[in-house]
Amino acid sequence: MIGLIRHTETKVFNKALIQGSLIAYVVFLLFALGGEAIFNKYLNVRFESFLIFGGLIFLVIGYRFVFQGADTIGEMRGAPEHLAGTIAMPFMIGPGTISAAVVTGMHMSILEAAAIIALVLLLTCSILILMKFSHDHLRYKHAKYIDRYFDIVGRLAALIIGTIAVDMIVTGVLRLI
Repeated sequence: MIGLIRHTETKVFNKALIQGSLIAYVVFLLFALGGEAIFNKYLNVRFESFLIFGGLIFLVIGYRFVFQGADTIGEMRGAPEHLAGTIAMPFMIGPGTISAAVVTGMHMSILEAAAIIALVLLLTCSILILMKFSHDHLRYKHAKYIDRYFDIVGRLAALIIGTIAVDMIVTGVLRLI
């Protein structure tokens, strides 16, 4: 996402972010409504397998981000002309967020889950639009500081992603045992 914030025009970024959020909202609602049955009944796989594989994907992303920086993540995201889909997946729709949608749907009514998911996506969009605005207005005055800050924050986020990845793998393995 940092690469998109750095290299995409504000209007294009904001439009794609909102479209990506709408795509993510629909997907999350489907998983909140269907729950583990989507995996067990329709895909004939265990939810635990999804947790383990999703954790492995997160681990690869986190590893690449920590050791190669933010720009290498752009290689995994696809072409710029498909920016809404690029933002939706894997930035918003990933193993961790799908798991969270399933758990949310299991513990809340569908209306509560829909409201919570909408609120979280609205908050996420607002923060990212604010980050883009801040980056665009500060990058010329303080370019070296902004780039260094984004790199440090990105690498710290990658450490958190890696930690979540390991936890997803451990949770999946423990649920299988």
